[in-house]
Amino acid sequence: MSHRTRNTLIGVTVGGVIAAGLALAPPAFAADLPHEYEAEAAALSGGAGVNANHLGYSGSGFVDGFVLDNRGTASVTFSVDVPAAGEYGLNLRYANGLGTDMTLSQVIGDEDRQIVLPSAAGASWSRWFVHQETVELEAGVQDVTFRFDDDDTGNVNLDAIALTAVGDVSTPGGGATDPGEIPGSGPDTRWDDVANALAVVPAPKRTQAYEAEDAFFANGATAVERAGRTGVDLTAPRARLAVSTFATTARAQKVSIRYVNATAAPVRVVVGVDGAPVGTIELAPAQDWREVAVSLPLRTGLGTFELRRTAAEHDGSVVVDSIGVEHADQPAARGATTGTVVYEAEHGRTTGEILAPSRTFRDLAAEASGRQAVTLTETKDAVEWVLTESADALVLRASIPDSADGTGQSGTLALYAGKRKIADVPVSSTYSWVYGGYPYGNDPSQGGAQRFFDDSRATFAKLPAGTVLRLQKDAASGALPYTVDLVETEMRAKPLAAPAGSLDVTAFGATPDDGTDDTAAIQAAVDAASEAGVGVWVPSGRFTLTEAVRLVDVSITGAGPWYSVLAGRDGKGGLYAMGTGVTITDLMIDGDVRYRDDRLFDTGIEGNFGQGSLIQNVWISHTKTGFWATAGTDGLYAVGLRVSDTFADGVHLDGGVVDTRVEHASVRSTGDDGMAMWSSGGAVVRGTFAHSTVQSPLLGNGAAVYGGDSNRIVDSVIADTLTAPAGIAVSTRFNPVPFSGTTIVSGNDIFRSGGWEPNWNTSFGGIWVFADTSHITTPVLIEHTRIIDSTYEGLLVSGSHWVNDLRVSDVTIEGTGSYAVAARVGGDHRFRDVRVSGVTEPADGRNHLWGTFIDEGGNTGLLAAATATCAVTQRATPIVLGGYASTVTLRNTGTADLALGRLAWHAGSGEAALLATSGTLTQNGSRIEIDLGDSVLKPGKSRTIVVAGTANAKTVAKPDAFTLDGLRCATP
Repeated sequence: MSHRTRNTLIGVTVGGVIAAGLALAPPAFAADLPHEYEAEAAALSGGAGVNANHLGYSGSGFVDGFVLDNRGTASVTFSVDVPAAGEYGLNLRYANGLGTDMTLSQVIGDEDRQIVLPSAAGASWSRWFVHQETVELEAGVQDVTFRFDDDDTGNVNLDAIALTAVGDVSTPGGGATDPGEIPGSGPDTRWDDVANALAVVPAPKRTQAYEAEDAFFANGATAVERAGRTGVDLTAPRARLAVSTFATTARAQKVSIRYVNATAAPVRVVVGVDGAPVGTIELAPAQDWREVAVSLPLRTGLGTFELRRTAAEHDGSVVVDSIGVEHADQPAARGATTGTVVYEAEHGRTTGEILAPSRTFRDLAAEASGRQAVTLTETKDAVEWVLTESADALVLRASIPDSADGTGQSGTLALYAGKRKIADVPVSSTYSWVYGGYPYGNDPSQGGAQRFFDDSRATFAKLPAGTVLRLQKDAASGALPYTVDLVETEMRAKPLAAPAGSLDVTAFGATPDDGTDDTAAIQAAVDAASEAGVGVWVPSGRFTLTEAVRLVDVSITGAGPWYSVLAGRDGKGGLYAMGTGVTITDLMIDGDVRYRDDRLFDTGIEGNFGQGSLIQNVWISHTKTGFWATAGTDGLYAVGLRVSDTFADGVHLDGGVVDTRVEHASVRSTGDDGMAMWSSGGAVVRGTFAHSTVQSPLLGNGAAVYGGDSNRIVDSVIADTLTAPAGIAVSTRFNPVPFSGTTIVSGNDIFRSGGWEPNWNTSFGGIWVFADTSHITTPVLIEHTRIIDSTYEGLLVSGSHWVNDLRVSDVTIEGTGSYAVAARVGGDHRFRDVRVSGVTEPADGRNHLWGTFIDEGGNTGLLAAATATCAVTQRATPIVLGGYASTVTLRNTGTADLALGRLAWHAGSGEAALLATSGTLTQNGSRIEIDLGDSVLKPGKSRTIVVAGTANAKTVAKPDAFTLDGLRCATP
């Protein structure tokens, strides 16, 4: 009869967790030991498989597959030749990058043991541990099986086993990894030999400044106060600072560095542009702030400028205040600045059907941006817009019905510039339409269809601003109905040239645009480039991948994401980082995932990026997840990501990731959280999501922080979450490492978010703080944020534990489907300068304030309804040829000066506001907003704004309400 025991007393694990040896006399047959056996050569079953996507393994690979999908089935069986009966040490060399103990079952004959396999804080998957169990064995060949049973936690990789003397843990594979010599870890040395000295010139009088403390810094760089300002200290040997730039010319221009060097000697730094080093400069001693410049060409639009210290030149202290660019723009204050313009279908002029707004899961309109779309049913049905900027390319987000078998069907919509047809835009259901319950399959017989939309691309000759751009259902479109959500236009950058010295993948046998498998050729190019210390070049064309290409200590770049495409096949294909020094720029990864299978399918970009890594200007679509960083990543800058149509998360920082910043990311139509930091096993430390836009995640939150240390979500826009969602979540769900440091949610706009969790039969708020598996006792700051048109609560604080230092300040909650604030847990909850209006109050009141509510002043409309001292009238002209003009008059009805900020109202269905005579006009969904600046309106005085736009109805709808900075005005 088999038996199971927990062997934690006689088990010995080495690798930084437990280092122990047993002082036992060696057996007589010890001279024949050790006997080593590679896992990849053993018998595998139940989903266990061979992989090589981490470093430091022995033999030709290791065995993985001990994941939750394979619980109860995955196993590896070794045939072990025992030289003589007796007591042995059975060593298992394994990796556990989760930062916490995991278990497997060790089965020998009738004995079935559950063994505990420890990890270490921050351990990567390239760090190998050795665990020893003492076993009694008979002579001869015996099977030794490691199995993922139902009561195990699994999630480890197995490299090899050794039969050896008890207490000998030096084998197999050379024993456990030395924590100081983990493959793929340590500093990025690729810039160490840069010798080209750049000329330092006087700084220009005027620049667009980019503040260092608001940028990316890592690897010893820290924010400090110096000479009356906050800057970034680059004293550490490998300190690194990178800023996103928005140059308006590609010609060489002056780039300035404002710094302090308090030492007596110049400090040498390496300068890089868009991930490549361009030379060195010396920053002369300066006790006070000094500004110098170098002359460099920068790419127009989003680019990066970087400063690094290297080990060879690390003496001296320097603090950088800002980087200035002579001819450049500032990015948008909130959301991603990507150089694109979005035109919503319901804001265009159309002969189709404008869908009524919906927030109901599995409704077509509920998945649309702004919760509305336009369906073109009949031939000649069309939707059109007037271009506000020049364009030569677009993305179309649209939906057509699925095929009866779920494999998808395709069609086209005709694209016109005025009366001239310029392209056919493909529309397909191949990568949309999933069915049934989570994780949602591709079988229509399961019912419950969802995930209706998909993106496609088209290019054409340049069209100037003012062109009427029309999508039309022509005869070639067939009988299918087409539902158009939006188009996103842009001017493509010219194709980039290959970097000097880089290795072209076509020289290694990769062939574009023919559908043949290019994986081996591209991997060979990567391996050769890494060995030679040069980069990899992916030229224009579509190259097919059937496996993930593994990267370490190498750069891979393309001609741009409109030109260089790595295309997946059968759910496989992507890029997999295995350690320090990985740069990925200017390409697209277009996967071939058609439903969610976390075990079988690949992520677009994944892995441990070590130190010194960069991802820039990369587009990811149709993959399992878009981008997933794992433990060992220490200082990764990901900027300019465009992620769409994934089946799980768009962007994910997993446990043990440190100092990683994701900035100017555009994330749309994900199958799970749009952007997430999950401290699984190890803490995500100082992670930042900044200046990003998340649109229409179909499951889960717009952005989320699950535990960890000092993480931030800032200056971003979240819109249209659908099911089981919050706009932003701060949570201990999924058992993360508890919160530490200060968690910051600041400067965000959240539109039409929150939603219903059908499995729990409950609602989630626009922002949701959830103390689930542990208390949240360190500060959570929610500040300078607007929560607009929440489906349910504006702010929800819930869970089975306390939230004890919640600080809410300068927050606007404008429009809710239920409570303004539902804080249903204990702890101190501080509110200051919170403005609330448009609350749909449930029967039991405006709020649930069950903890210790601390009113720090300045709150308006939070505890009781309040209005601003203003009145607004609107008078619209008749609609002529689809256009209208509306006169909006704002009057101060109070006795004191009225500070003017943002005036907002909701337009009618099919209405778009295009121009305003004063202020800055924007529209998100049906909500129109005019930023009037910081002006003041005297008592009794008025201000009139004329708004021009388009409409599809016979008359312009009269708004239900106007708000000024989140508070309602009277509507006489």
